[in-house]
Amino acid sequence: MLLSPEAAWQAIASHLAPLPAAEVPRRQAAFRVLAETLPARVDVPGGDVSAMDGYAVAGPVAPGERRPVAVTIAAGDAPGFTLQPPAVARIMTGAPVPRGADRVIPVEATLPPASDEDRAFVVFREGDTGEPGQHIRRRGEIQRAGSALLPKGALLTPGALAVLATHGYGTLPVHRAPRVAILASGDEVVPPEMEPGPGQLRDSHTDFLLAAGASLGLAFTPLGIAPDREAELRAFVERGLESDVLLLCGGVSMGEFDLAEGVLARLGCRAVFDAVAIQPGKPLVFAVHDKGLIFGLPGNPASVMVTFWLFVRPALRRLLGHEDGYWHGALTATLAAPLPGAGSRDRFVPAEIEARDGTLYATPAPPKGSHDLAAYAHGTALVRIRAGAAPVAAGGRCEVLGIG
Repeated sequence: MLLSPEAAWQAIASHLAPLPAAEVPRRQAAFRVLAETLPARVDVPGGDVSAMDGYAVAGPVAPGERRPVAVTIAAGDAPGFTLQPPAVARIMTGAPVPRGADRVIPVEATLPPASDEDRAFVVFREGDTGEPGQHIRRRGEIQRAGSALLPKGALLTPGALAVLATHGYGTLPVHRAPRVAILASGDEVVPPEMEPGPGQLRDSHTDFLLAAGASLGLAFTPLGIAPDREAELRAFVERGLESDVLLLCGGVSMGEFDLAEGVLARLGCRAVFDAVAIQPGKPLVFAVHDKGLIFGLPGNPASVMVTFWLFVRPALRRLLGHEDGYWHGALTATLAAPLPGAGSRDRFVPAEIEARDGTLYATPAPPKGSHDLAAYAHGTALVRIRAGAAPVAAGGRCEVLGIG
């Protein structure tokens, strides 16, 4: 049965859930998703500290008032000094506020000392009659030990990792990365390092998928190239089923040597669907087994790319704990070149996108067919042409999904 792309995604999504937690070193956890809420381990700040370079004083001061400087307190000094008015403490940003002080007056509000001897005193150019607490960061005003620091499901951005570093987290509980295997197939396919013979072509699928996986922070495992012989294909597939996700390229159409679906069925895999109303990529197979998922990607290069971006990538991101889905994150752009129409299926063509003067522009490069790898090699986005849509001239609007 031919499914709409939206229905195909819903069928895939019903088999997706974030993978269990795994501990990962903090410096290897960028852009992963937390599997547990993490509590603050310390108060932030850890004590009352100065928010400015200046002078810690007790009570207000008058313009022109001259006070003795009892001590200089730097960031990193141990707390505990007790201020005895009328003396003040010269204090640096982040330094512990002495006992007895109730405010900090910035150095900009004082007169510069005329000599080293004058550094024993400070003259306040401006008075201070503000409320106590001015320019003091109070202990725990940002975070209290034991309170929630980052919630389950939080994306570990560079800023989030910086916060976790300040709380002493060495490893972090994130959703485990899925193990993904790649299997190319076809008697006509040879490794890129080989010189193709008559009727043969080099494998492009594996390199594309390895790079696309790396863009997600995942290291896919290439299994090689399986021939169009059932026994040998079965052996390759059995190895692939040891992974959480198997990406099987080719052998999923209706030809005499398209053996993938039969092999999967005989290995106990359950087909969910085998065709989607998109161009390119119609003969997409999605199947499941007790330990994982299988995507049977069509054999043509453009079909592999389009079905990966539309379905495989969001599925893998769901396993990692991200929110994602079919056509999730798509934007509206202005066409910098004409866009063709579509027939009875949604059509996806590569495009280059760029922002100019606050406007997103897309330059589509319609391929000559699903074998036109060169057109997709230049694309940084997919443009969606909905089924039955008429051509659109340059200057019109279009839907784009970034794939960079």
